[in-house]
Amino acid sequence: MHTTRRNFLSTLAGSMLLGAAPVHARQLPVVKLAFIDPLTGPFAAIGQNQLQSWQFVADRVNRGNTAGVRFEIVPFDNKGAVQDTVNALQAATDQGIRYVLQGDGSGAALALSKAVSRHNTRHPGKEVVYLNYAAVAPELTGSDCSFWHFALQPSVPMTLQAMTDDIRNRPQIKRVYLIEQDYSFGHQVAKYAREMLALKRPDIQIVGEDYVALGQVKDFSPYIAKARAAKADCVITANWGPDLTLLIKAAQQGGFKADLYTFYASSLGAPSEIGPHDAGRVKLVYYSEPNLPGTLQSLQKGFRDKYQQDFSVPVTYTGLLLLTAAMTKAHSIDPIKVASAMEGLTFHTFNGEVTMRAADHQLLQPIYVSTWQPVSADFPYNVEHTGYTFALEHNYPPAQTTLPAQCTMQRPLTTEVYPVKPPKVRASAVGGAT
Repeated sequence: MHTTRRNFLSTLAGSMLLGAAPVHARQLPVVKLAFIDPLTGPFAAIGQNQLQSWQFVADRVNRGNTAGVRFEIVPFDNKGAVQDTVNALQAATDQGIRYVLQGDGSGAALALSKAVSRHNTRHPGKEVVYLNYAAVAPELTGSDCSFWHFALQPSVPMTLQAMTDDIRNRPQIKRVYLIEQDYSFGHQVAKYAREMLALKRPDIQIVGEDYVALGQVKDFSPYIAKARAAKADCVITANWGPDLTLLIKAAQQGGFKADLYTFYASSLGAPSEIGPHDAGRVKLVYYSEPNLPGTLQSLQKGFRDKYQQDFSVPVTYTGLLLLTAAMTKAHSIDPIKVASAMEGLTFHTFNGEVTMRAADHQLLQPIYVSTWQPVSADFPYNVEHTGYTFALEHNYPPAQTTLPAQCTMQRPLTTEVYPVKPPKVRASAVGGAT
């Protein structure tokens, strides 16, 4: 290699500054992101789909990336276990990876967030940033918030704001049953559902509350039988993976006709399990709905053409747009500078304008309530080739679902501050972190 060029690349790698030379005159710096989620075990199919989603959007965002970098996704299998998650972080940092992606399971997310903070304290100059794309326990942006953690999906109380608003406006619902997974996430969903329904519709009764061991229950018919005996008008469940598909299957086999309010009915495999049986009854409360015009349609088509599966985790696209915008703003790929640049950043993604709130690193974005219906001219996207789709009923903008931040953020002394005007939030008598 020519001496001058070798010295230039060495300086670039050492400082990690972007824009030192025209993009065409040098090889783009590679920013590796460690994907840490289950690739084996009961949740492997969902983990594989999520990994492919990150890889797909990396290819898309790398085309003309304004930060002058190339993203590369490096997979690590945590088997859905907390200790394996921490071990995967160690393996990633041993390889020099300084950005991590994780989302499946709030228990793993809490452990990972704490492990990242410990690593960064012990290894100054080798800091790691954690993009959390699916774990939504309120502690992550509340009591256990971290400067190094950024939440891309609405938290439990934000989603419950939209869900309970929708239930409040349906007078026929008077009896609600809760079926949740038995870990922090499921218990927080039940807690906020009880509190918010009591505030918004005190006439509603919670007629049952069950918790199931994560990924271990094979037959949900006893839970459905209890909900049916309690004469529930609707079930609220944040179950995901096999715990959701098996619940839906049991409800269909048991002839249970109550509405089912879900967090994850659009996740891989769940729509196929719903099929034609529950039109009008299964509700999805999510940051997306499959018929959003524009960018999402292009992403869905490209992903389906490549992988023959639905693109069910579109916040992966938002995550890489956020990193790109922050790296462009900071003129750096250094994690401290990029994390500082992400704070308060407002940008456009597939679901409109979104903001990464500086106070707690929670992304503020719309939340949609959609209902399972046959495809139509107004809602044409054919989810998992079932002939059905999630048809939009209500769109809740961020101002209607955002609660005041409950985070006391400890920031590194070396961070750069990027002042922003704080977004307006909706006042609520129900407390809690977002």
